[in-house]
Amino acid sequence: MAPTPKHPEPRDLLVRADRAAAQEESFRHPLNPASEIRGTTLSRLAGLVKCGVNLIRIPPGKESFLHHVHLVDEEWMYVISGQGELRIGDERFAVGPGDFAGFPPRTHAHHLRNTGTGELTYLSGGEAVDFGISDFPDQGLRLVHAGAEAKVYPLSSGKDLFGE
Repeated sequence: MAPTPKHPEPRDLLVRADRAAAQEESFRHPLNPASEIRGTTLSRLAGLVKCGVNLIRIPPGKESFLHHVHLVDEEWMYVISGQGELRIGDERFAVGPGDFAGFPPRTHAHHLRNTGTGELTYLSGGEAVDFGISDFPDQGLRLVHAGAEAKVYPLSSGKDLFGE
């Protein structure tokens, strides 16, 4: 029988700004030299395991990750401050404070870049899944991740098991 999860103390459910700042990490997507973000996974600090909420900062002139679409999980973003350009599919939209975007699985690839002179700060989140698949249409690649293991495959090498 699985152990009963420990109930956190009430004070552990509130993530104060100084605690979030102390946990901030930097990341660059290995397939995009213009990618540079700093952020904190707020949901993990509060003990949440079924959803992910991140506080992300992109420096001026930098980008989030790669133009991508999730095939399994939902994703969303909410701009807190700064200016950016959100690419959804082949369309580009200027975004700023108060703008929200949701990305259902298997719809349009999306990507965010900072077009302003200051940091672009936003909340991002979605489902916390141990297994996921993302396509990078501009690179012709598919990422499959299961737990901590992630592999990238060329989309062109896929074979349709149920088609013609």
